[in-house]
Amino acid sequence: MDIVTRLREGPVLVADGAMGTMLQDLDIPPGTPGEVLVMQQPEAILSVHRTYVEAGAGLILSCSFGGTRTRLAHAGLGDQVAEVNRRAVALAREAAAGHAYVAGDIGPMGELLAPLGARTYDEAIDIFAEQASALAEAGVDVLYVETMASLDEARAAVEGARQAAPDLPLTVTLSFDTKGRTNMGVRPEQAAQALLDLGVTAIGANCGNTLEMTEAAVRKMHDVAPQALLIIKPNAGLPQMVEDEIVYDATPADMAALARRLVDEVGVRIVGGCCGSTPAHIAAIAQAVS
Repeated sequence: MDIVTRLREGPVLVADGAMGTMLQDLDIPPGTPGEVLVMQQPEAILSVHRTYVEAGAGLILSCSFGGTRTRLAHAGLGDQVAEVNRRAVALAREAAAGHAYVAGDIGPMGELLAPLGARTYDEAIDIFAEQASALAEAGVDVLYVETMASLDEARAAVEGARQAAPDLPLTVTLSFDTKGRTNMGVRPEQAAQALLDLGVTAIGANCGNTLEMTEAAVRKMHDVAPQALLIIKPNAGLPQMVEDEIVYDATPADMAALARRLVDEVGVRIVGGCCGSTPAHIAAIAQAVS
């Protein structure tokens, strides 16, 4: 079953959780970009993907959140966009082993668009198209734009993805973390209408400041666009320092209850976790929505 049919007619699709949290447990040096590990320690990435599949995830995001040339340049990989993204997809596909869909993950460029920054809108489209092309050629089931704060950047990502792979499903989520808005001031209602006008497959919220804020954003999206296929992939609550370690305060039971509530009340179709979430969180979510 193709992923669009699954979203429209099949059971709720459980997505994976955080990559960084799990890499820290594997003693990877903090701050190491996942894309560097894709090239240098692929077995670490593969291991994390597999733990999420084993936990019940039916959607695995490729380790390519920072896979634009602008982000890769900071890691010394700016001239390897195609190779990094292809390898990231290959690892996700190997872990999925036919038991999960693979999403080509596309995060923000890490630069502001003009007039706040130097990057032009047309340049942004080209940057996103370059990454999307590599992900599409590697065989993803869906292009997955996430953690956007600016509607202009989200639009550029959509336009770039459409240029590169017009026939692939495309989803977009924003991060609402500033009094119910993104840090660029975008309201959930505003985002929902703008994204639906662009004709994307599904929309929603990921990351965010608290579970409550991310839940509220998805509910507001549903209020103005009840026909939309919705995604929620929140952080595992707020990070806290406990004995020199960062611990997120949302338990697997907390996130499972949120997932069940939103599936029942607003018909969310993709549920998963973002920063701080683990296979335990995803296993609880999978059990709750099954």
